[in-house]
Amino acid sequence: MNKFRDSFVFKLFLYIVMVVMLVYLVVFMPTPYIIYQPGSAEEVQPMINVKDGDTTEQGTFMMTTVSARYANIALLAVASFNSNAEIDKKESRLGEKSEAEYAAEQVFYMSNSQSSAMEAAYKEAKVAYKILPEYLFVFSVPKEADNSKYFNPGDRITEVDGEPISDNVALTTLLTNKKVGDIVSIKLNRGGESLVENVPLVSIKDGSETRPGLGIIIATMQKVTTDDPGKQVEFVNTQVGGPSAGLMFTMEIYNQLTEGDLTQGYRVAGTGTIVEDGTVGPIGGVKHKIVAADRQNAEIFFVPKDNYEEAKARADKIHTTMKLIPVSTVEDALSYMNNLEARP
Repeated sequence: MNKFRDSFVFKLFLYIVMVVMLVYLVVFMPTPYIIYQPGSAEEVQPMINVKDGDTTEQGTFMMTTVSARYANIALLAVASFNSNAEIDKKESRLGEKSEAEYAAEQVFYMSNSQSSAMEAAYKEAKVAYKILPEYLFVFSVPKEADNSKYFNPGDRITEVDGEPISDNVALTTLLTNKKVGDIVSIKLNRGGESLVENVPLVSIKDGSETRPGLGIIIATMQKVTTDDPGKQVEFVNTQVGGPSAGLMFTMEIYNQLTEGDLTQGYRVAGTGTIVEDGTVGPIGGVKHKIVAADRQNAEIFFVPKDNYEEAKARADKIHTTMKLIPVSTVEDALSYMNNLEARP
């Protein structure tokens, strides 16, 4: 009886161990792959606020996204049966960056895209504006850096030794009279929480000379402002990263800054980077964005001219009734919408 019980317990133990190992292998063990799929087509209006803006819209402008997931074995198995899924190597997305650095980079690109969209829309609507530095953003923290333990990618630097710091020039000026090894107090915002780190300055090579610095890669985040508070644009947290929503942000901002309904009653999706002069640039993953827009019943899709052929190939494949409109500038998109006959 005891032998039978011991044998049963041993077999049960082995069974549990095998199940745990199988679950780990299938669900938790990382792989070197990433899966791209159609993401979302989200209305832009709730993401943007202009205090005295005209928010009347019978239709809608939508930004489109690509879903990217670092794959486990289970996801790879499911993706192999999904015609809309694309499997690629992680390194093609990350390069030499860590996942945290890549995520921080996408936050930076999104912020930059929002600023550029504001500038482009202000120019089109003939609203005067200016650009002010806002804070320093930790872009990357090299693993070999002596100060890597004090910073995370995505941190915001707001003060150094009690002095507000908003740009690289201000930081360099403040550190001019210090030397390598000096301790500076750095106030950070990390994930919405404030913290202070006492950081030793390290030697930074600047051309043929060296100077004291923090030993991390930082960028100045800017804020676009206008003297008319009623036309000040504010963004709600979009929870997505990257620069490709620039065009659709510009369209929605312009619509709120000007009278009338630019949507003309249509469901309008699109993608494309934007720069201050209104130039629309190409993006990645357009074939996935076409599917995402079609699922949300978009009737019109603005696509960067350089992405048009890929977009059309996917649109033909899924037999969508969306009209694909290639654009090179925001003026192209505005002109198309203004020449549409408004729906009753």
